[in-house]
Amino acid sequence: MTQPVRLWGARFRTPPSPALMRLSRAPESYFRLVPEDIKSSIAHARELVRAGILTEGEGNKIAEVLAAIGEDFAAGKIAPSQADEDIHTFLERVLTERLGTIGGKLRAGRSRNDQAANDLKLHLRGAARRIVEAVLALQDALIAQASEHQTTLAPGFTHLQPAQPISFAHQLLAHAQGFSRDVERMQDWDRRSARSPLGAAALAGSAIALHPELSARELGYDAPCENSIDAVGSRDHVAEFLFVAAMLGVNLSRLAEEIFLWSSKQFRWVVLDDGYATGSSIMPQKKNADIAELTRGRAARLIGGLNAMLAALKGLPFAYNRDLSEDKWAAFEAIDTLDLVLPAMSGMIATMTVDRDRLKLQSTDGFTLATEVADWLSRTGVPFSEAHEITGSLVRYCEEKGLDLSALSPADLAAVDARLTADVLPCLTAEAAVAARRGYGGTAPERVAEQIARLKETLARQRQWVTG
Repeated sequence: MTQPVRLWGARFRTPPSPALMRLSRAPESYFRLVPEDIKSSIAHARELVRAGILTEGEGNKIAEVLAAIGEDFAAGKIAPSQADEDIHTFLERVLTERLGTIGGKLRAGRSRNDQAANDLKLHLRGAARRIVEAVLALQDALIAQASEHQTTLAPGFTHLQPAQPISFAHQLLAHAQGFSRDVERMQDWDRRSARSPLGAAALAGSAIALHPELSARELGYDAPCENSIDAVGSRDHVAEFLFVAAMLGVNLSRLAEEIFLWSSKQFRWVVLDDGYATGSSIMPQKKNADIAELTRGRAARLIGGLNAMLAALKGLPFAYNRDLSEDKWAAFEAIDTLDLVLPAMSGMIATMTVDRDRLKLQSTDGFTLATEVADWLSRTGVPFSEAHEITGSLVRYCEEKGLDLSALSPADLAAVDARLTADVLPCLTAEAAVAARRGYGGTAPERVAEQIARLKETLARQRQWVTG
């Protein structure tokens, strides 16, 4: 029969109350850290061999049994009991059941404080690479669509009003650039998080585990933390991870918002693949962009997790406090959310169909070529302040006559201002307007092609980080 194990309690006269244990026991989701705790426990066993607490044979045996426990847990052969307060209690119980008193030696020189900090940090560093890999898949989908639509004309918007013609690829790549920065933020976070808390013990450092730099290297860190109090009492790396996740969620939500518009009957720019849309239980005709809606909603949860973590940290005194256990709730929520959202968004973008003809038709709606007139006047020597006024008068003339700018005749132009001549007419096409924006970062097709090439190079480097 399984005997409960407590890592504390000898100085207490009565056992903990059921209410205390219900509150204190780690939620089931926290036990996902078993692989990380086993990995760090194996590294600690080697440290205890170096310290002379374990013989080399004992250290090897503990490492062997811990690895077997990890395999059994992954296969569902063992699981925590209700009496196991947390992951550390669970693993020590199973270890001592299998090894006897040797298993009890592993606790020397460490604390749940540095264990908990280390387990989550290891887990986040692994999750960061998985999340980045999923972001790169979304980037692939955006780049593939952009490559097909470098010369597809579309209306660009400001204030959700038609502004200027653009390449539809340029609009897609605007989102890709934001996601690229999200990846860079995650990489930068990982660089700052490459310090191991192991060896900090409860708060003052360990009198036994005297070479944490060796354990750090074994676990893939650059070095141990510089300060043992900071190692166990800080969770800014969790808060920063949550910020990166929340910022990614916001960028996903912005793309989702545009998908709503593009796929609506009012816009009709894109058609979503049936496999990435849903219907209505009452209206048979409906085809809803539910992936985009769910993504937008989940972004709120990512933001909420960041706020919760910051609020938990803001008033904590030195070293470890149980408030810090909130770190896992917020981090796991963020990871689980992104694991669901990113593949769905990638599939939706990759499979959507773009209506080139409708985009081109709408590219000049709302007098989006007006800036071409003002720019042309400016190039002829008219001060832009005057050119702006002249162009505004020309737009008003078109509204009164029911004309589009591209339909103006030389006589129409002269009726508004003598400085408007037929020489401006070649500028009044969407193709000319887009081609004119040929500066670095502009929407001209050749600039868009260069942007795609540079972005592919960036993605290749980011993939190396994931696999390296």
